[in-house]
Amino acid sequence: MRDVPMGRRRFVTGAAAAALATTAGAGEAGAAELVGGNLPDFHPLLKRELDFPLAWGNSPVRDFGTWRRAARAKVEELLLVDRQDDVPYAPHFGEASQDDGFTRQLVDVSLTRYERVRGALLTPDGPGPHPAVLLLHDHGARFDIGKEKFVRPWYDDTRLVSARSWAEKYFTGRFVGDELARRGYVVLCLDAYGWGDRGPVTYEEQQALASNFYNLGSSLAGLVAREDARAAAFLAGLDRVNRRRVAAVGFSMGGYRAWQTAALSDAVAAAVSVCWMTGLKEMMVPGNNTLRGQSSYYMLHPGLARHLDIPDVASIAAPRPMYFLDGADDTLFTAEGVEAAYARMRAVWRSRRADDRLRTETWQGLGHVFVEPMQDAVFGWLDDVL
Repeated sequence: MRDVPMGRRRFVTGAAAAALATTAGAGEAGAAELVGGNLPDFHPLLKRELDFPLAWGNSPVRDFGTWRRAARAKVEELLLVDRQDDVPYAPHFGEASQDDGFTRQLVDVSLTRYERVRGALLTPDGPGPHPAVLLLHDHGARFDIGKEKFVRPWYDDTRLVSARSWAEKYFTGRFVGDELARRGYVVLCLDAYGWGDRGPVTYEEQQALASNFYNLGSSLAGLVAREDARAAAFLAGLDRVNRRRVAAVGFSMGGYRAWQTAALSDAVAAAVSVCWMTGLKEMMVPGNNTLRGQSSYYMLHPGLARHLDIPDVASIAAPRPMYFLDGADDTLFTAEGVEAAYARMRAVWRSRRADDRLRTETWQGLGHVFVEPMQDAVFGWLDDVL
């Protein structure tokens, strides 16, 4: 989710304090002012109005199953992309080749009626059906590689150079997908729209791309959400996979995608989110990365904040096993935001008497990374819950 530096535009600061000290100048004319990173000067008043009435505990609905269906329905409504469960996957599997302990192949599949999507599919040696992991790649403002961020691109030497650089920067040099396959998991990792074989877009094109989706009555973030949910169902339906043992795992934007997929798809039995969880109000503060726009549009469902906070959406997946890991020195999320989200989710799982199924951790001395010790912790957790 890392972004390029902010542009040269100057912003007026200090207006937020004035807005809090008054009633936002009600009835008075004044020039529009922007605070810090494109926030309107009256943003504290907008934040006050967000009370998340559909959240579990705020909603008048007291039956969890009924609440869960209502909350999921609201999220799906605001995706602006219809369910497309009737679209045949019609997969085309490429030639399989052997690696150390697993076979690898490319697969093309229809997740929506709009276009086919290419992914890497890794299958461990030995008799199946196997547990499986849907790997969801990050944003990183790096678009020439998508699935290749997690799976070594045996099919493209140019992408291999980029992928190795990415793995060294964020994953201690490991290809996480390959490592999971060696440990006995079927792995599917697909390109999100704009990355790898579906791109590359440029950083500067994202906002226009998203606005054009909206003008067409659709949503870029909604497309990603629908595709991820369909990918989970596709993976669960493969003969080589034990459909009761499928997890969604992601880093950064992929972490967001992982818990979102668990909230939207019953095909996901467990989920791991590395470096993407926060409370919304704690995220919308001057200087935060989200305020730059651009990459945010891959995770923006207009109107959702009127109903649910970010951890409330993740909690739709309760009481299934979920594991959240964040770095204490991660500059993309405030410590207050991470802890607020963790506390909110812990309350939901506790209400289901499932405290032991939710694991939330802040790793001291680490930033926005998914390094080897974190990976090993995730691998062990997956072995325990799947």
